[in-house]
Amino acid sequence: MLDKIKIQYNRFPSKFWVLVGTVFIDMIGGTLLWPFFALYITQKFQVGMTEAGLILGASSLSGLFGSTVGGALTDRFGRKSIILGGLIFSAVSALALGVINALNLMLVFAIITGFFGSIAGPAHNAMVADLLPEEKRNEGFGIIRVVANLSWIIGPSIGGFLASRSYLALFIIDAVFSLITAAIFFKLIPETKPEHKADSQHESLGKTILGYRFVFKDLAFIGFLAVSVIMLLVYQQMYNTLSVYLRDFHQIPTQQYGMLMSASAVLVVLTQIWITKQTRKYPPLTMMALGALFYAIGFSSFGFFSAYLIFVLAILIITVGEMITVPVSQALAAKFAPEDMRGRYMAVFGLSWSIPQTIGPVAAGLILDNSDPRLLWYIGGVLCLVSVLGYMMLHNRLKHQERFAAPSGMETGDLAVPET
Repeated sequence: MLDKIKIQYNRFPSKFWVLVGTVFIDMIGGTLLWPFFALYITQKFQVGMTEAGLILGASSLSGLFGSTVGGALTDRFGRKSIILGGLIFSAVSALALGVINALNLMLVFAIITGFFGSIAGPAHNAMVADLLPEEKRNEGFGIIRVVANLSWIIGPSIGGFLASRSYLALFIIDAVFSLITAAIFFKLIPETKPEHKADSQHESLGKTILGYRFVFKDLAFIGFLAVSVIMLLVYQQMYNTLSVYLRDFHQIPTQQYGMLMSASAVLVVLTQIWITKQTRKYPPLTMMALGALFYAIGFSSFGFFSAYLIFVLAILIITVGEMITVPVSQALAAKFAPEDMRGRYMAVFGLSWSIPQTIGPVAAGLILDNSDPRLLWYIGGVLCLVSVLGYMMLHNRLKHQERFAAPSGMETGDLAVPET
């Protein structure tokens, strides 16, 4: 076992493992806080999910613009400085959000936080793509998901315990972990931005931003983005609406919701690398369709059933879909992108997350507050099935291109996990 772990470690550059470590540390702070943010808003300000959804949606909407700016800055100035700035701002904004006592002020700060907090997202994804060759990116993104979910084992359980006593402690701890991550990142991780042609090195920032028009002319990529938006509109409900739904309509306490999130994380840690290894054998867009099918089954279960054990099973089914789709989609975005536009492609790919985060909480809040709450999960199941169809249509269109076909062979030394 130790020998195989050592082989796996040596297959990736040391700087990648340092990056993985910083993700783990930062995510511990984030998972303590953000799964409970909607609960915090509804409890502190005595409002419904509609108002909480408006705040979450406004933050995500401003994040659309932040990510767009961040993608251009990443291609123009590099990855490291953008990520460091994002970590420092994350610490400051967490403290600010924790002490605000007026709902209107919370909305304003959520918008500011959404913009500046999203600037570093494209830089993170671009740095992973910089550090790893194409054939290892699926696994690389999968490894990052494993360590991120290690933090999900720790964070939600502790966060659920602390949230029942002091929400402010969650904000403070998140800020501290962001600053620790920034210090490690500054000391140990170099800039990874590839050297470009001389004319692109002297390209103005305005011209870099205008380069987005080439991204939006890539119709296959935009089609992939659109289908992903439909799927992730449902997936995002797991991290905000679901906690309120379980509390208000099934009387499930915050701590048990935290345990659901931790159960999901345990499954990722145990099986993500194996699943990533298996998905590499098949065309990536068919794997996206398979993952969306798991989402359809899992999310619709919240509407059809009411037992906590069924909810645990539903979360695990959703997690399988997540383990398939997240690494594959990130690697797919990198496949679409020319090297010198990697940051901008990753920024536009980020819209597949930001748009659902903008629309989803408000739409879900309107359903929860004004209609049968089970309708939310019925609609979610249908949307996931629509995305299954969309991914298969994209596969049929792109399957003849080598980068979107099944790999012709596996890399020697592929020993991600011991065989049983």
